Amino acid sequence: MIDLTSPDYYINRELSLLAFNERVLAQAEDPDTPPLERLRFLCIVSSNLDEFFEIRMAGLKEHIKLNGALTAPDGMLPKQTYRLVAKQAHRLVDRQYRLFNETLLDALAAQDIRFLRRTDWTPAQQEWVRAYFFREVIPVLTPIGLDPAHPFPRVLNKSLNFAVSLEGNDAFGRKSGTAIVQAPRALPRVIRVPDEIAGCEYGFVFLSSVLHAHVGELFAGMRVLGCYQFRVTRNSDLFVDEEEVKNLRLALQGELPHRHFGDAVRLEVADNCPAGLAAFLLGQFGLEPDDLYQVNGPVNLVRLMQVPEWVDRPALKFPLFVPRQPAAVAKQRSMFQAIARRDVLVHHPFESFQPVIDFIQEAADDPHVVAIKQTVYRTGPESTLMEALIAAAERGKDVTVVVELLARFDEEANINWAARLEQAGAHVVYGVVGYKTHAKMALVVRREGERLRRYVHLGTGNYHPRTTKLYTDFGLFTCNEALCADAHDVFSQLTGLGQAGRLAFLWQSPFTLHRRLMEAIQREIEHAQAGRPARIIAKMNSLLEPQIIRSLYRASQTGVPIDLIVRGACALRPGIPGVSDNIRVRSVVGRFLEHTRIFHFANGGEDDVYLSSADWMDRNFFRRIELCFPVIDPRLKRRVINEGLKPYLRDNTQAWAMTASGGYERCAPGRRKAFCAQDHLLNRLAMALPKPQR
Repeated sequence: MIDLTSPDYYINRELSLLAFNERVLAQAEDPDTPPLERLRFLCIVSSNLDEFFEIRMAGLKEHIKLNGALTAPDGMLPKQTYRLVAKQAHRLVDRQYRLFNETLLDALAAQDIRFLRRTDWTPAQQEWVRAYFFREVIPVLTPIGLDPAHPFPRVLNKSLNFAVSLEGNDAFGRKSGTAIVQAPRALPRVIRVPDEIAGCEYGFVFLSSVLHAHVGELFAGMRVLGCYQFRVTRNSDLFVDEEEVKNLRLALQGELPHRHFGDAVRLEVADNCPAGLAAFLLGQFGLEPDDLYQVNGPVNLVRLMQVPEWVDRPALKFPLFVPRQPAAVAKQRSMFQAIARRDVLVHHPFESFQPVIDFIQEAADDPHVVAIKQTVYRTGPESTLMEALIAAAERGKDVTVVVELLARFDEEANINWAARLEQAGAHVVYGVVGYKTHAKMALVVRREGERLRRYVHLGTGNYHPRTTKLYTDFGLFTCNEALCADAHDVFSQLTGLGQAGRLAFLWQSPFTLHRRLMEAIQREIEHAQAGRPARIIAKMNSLLEPQIIRSLYRASQTGVPIDLIVRGACALRPGIPGVSDNIRVRSVVGRFLEHTRIFHFANGGEDDVYLSSADWMDRNFFRRIELCFPVIDPRLKRRVINEGLKPYLRDNTQAWAMTASGGYERCAPGRRKAFCAQDHLLNRLAMALPKPQR
């Protein structure tokens, strides 16, 4: 009897997350990726690593500090995990900077886009930088010499700082060997130089180069021996005592400022920083040598994310496209008419997000609409949808908004929207303390003749107009009475009190989703044993929950073919003889962030298809409020399979196949025709624009 709980059958979550970022970095390394998009992918890796350290590595450090002996399903203790992850993270960062210095800078320079090195500045460039320093930089700098009256300053999370080594005495006769210069966040980290000065179409200098060149101006009469940039990353998980809190919004507002000064988890320094100074900085932040990352270049590559936006060279970016308006909507005068006719499926970003905006705006304007209810997880600081809800409330409609205040790194924006909604007269609730509201749903109640009719939008992604252009997601509009009644009941749970009722169609976390998925997998096992059609295809961002993994292993042992399309972390090992022979795992990393959650069960030939806001993770099943909803219309069911699953199983250019060891191998066309799922969907669903000229 095989023990399916054995650590040999599970992959470490943190190592799997780093492996995902290696696949993202491979996009930046790929010479077939347009040059400015290569730079963008490089920045995305840095942004992902920032969050990885702020949350995952910070959590590991907390476990180690508490002497945590808790092991993960892979069998590793926190200390073991930390050592392995730190080693892999160092390799990944080194690979990033090698790519930046040895490949990308030359590739961009070949296109007349240059980052001007301080050692190569012409006299005209030196003069321009000097003028910029005195005009824009020195007025906002406050150098701090370290002595008994000036202790080491508080350093903001992820801020740019400089450690300056000095020689000599100052005006007061003080002799301090070190000063700290903090770059205010108001200063741009990358500065465009005028074309006539740069000598190229797009020339940029780093703020760090500007300060390095003129740091001596801050310390009159003293000699600068060295100037070294550094950056510290801190624990950014917010703590709110759920048992003590009386008002979640006020508690969170009080906690947000502390995010900038949480415990340090990583120190990045320039690679020319002397060992003694690096050790001094580690000591100031309470860090160990493994926490030190010495880099050859800017300590914050994320700031280069702006460069592709600034450079108006479409030929160096992915081809432009216009999301198509879904035919089911385009042919109708109103969203309500379209939905009343039949269910409407929208596939973003290939199809426009505008129908979702129209749905809420039309509801806000329509005198027959009496109530609007919506969940809000991520919307951003500017949102047409939120403005429409505010307008609806101001017009006297009954507007209820469930705002998740603990949506990581969007807390401040959500607090601001909550305040504005309340001022407009909307009912604002913050879900259920202890459970993040991650479900994506909007419910509109409209009076039609003698009755009230409900319309619902359910989605796999956030109500965020910007990310809908970058993430792949499905949205479903329906006025199916049973589905609408289920959505109404979920809203009642979130805003009121009482026991969870029985839902007709929706599977809901934390109550039924995990159990229903386990039952669906078990049903496939029974079909396979009886010789009936059995198969599982599931697409998600992460697969980590051990019970689900064990169920998938059992299904594989019974002969159920299983295809898993898991973009990010995956703890399941495919292809283990006798355990997961029938399981294949692949990850697709391309132009768009794969974000759809699709679960397809053959069910003896019924072909059940579900869309969901939830990944297969512990938190999504047991600590969040999530929804999983069926696609009932056979026509739309075929669409989900043909657009959301089959192309990704066929992809042989942007797909990575997972091996039994937990590694990934990039799929290659070989003798077959090259096929990219995202390009296929763009060609099929979106409208291409003419190819840009240089």
